[in-house]
Amino acid sequence: MVELRSILIKFVDSGWDLISIPSQGYLDGVVSEETLLEAVKQADKECGSCGCELDPLYKRCMVLLEEN
Repeated sequence: MVELRSILIKFVDSGWDLISIPSQGYLDGVVSEETLLEAVKQADKECGSCGCELDPLYKRCMVLLEEN
């Protein structure tokens, strides 16, 4: 899951606690896939259409997590 890891690193680098903390936790193996998915859904809801580079990544991340 190279693509998922790449997306999560961008989320961590964003510095936005809503998405960076659960993303780092998932990468560290201490946050469940379900918890991460909920955080990504919330981030998409709050900021998924603001026009930033993360907008399409929320949606792609959700697809990758749901396929997993």
